[in-house]
Amino acid sequence: MRIYANHLAPFNIRVNSIHPTGVEHTDDQQRAHPAMAWTGLADGSETRVDWGNAMPVDAVEPEDIAAAGGVGWLSDGARYVTGITLPVDAGIVNKR
Repeated sequence: MRIYANHLAPFNIRVNSIHPTGVEHTDDQQRAHPAMAWTGLADGSETRVDWGNAMPVDAVEPEDIAAAGGVGWLSDGARYVTGITLPVDAGIVNKR
């Protein structure tokens, strides 16, 4: 992302990236994110691994991700913002 941001900046093209934690989904989608990791399933126990978010949520809503990278980032309101990573991670990176 940073390479593209530097390469495309002379053309007034901004490049940023969003890094979410686990995102909620409908029941027909598979849940595959660290906050939902379990151990001990083979022996019938269900022990939760503490790989979860710092904030008290297992996963965020898709709308939360969309809002973070929403209209402000796509409009002229953020015309000089380029080359950033935006964590929408409920504090999971800070927790490590």
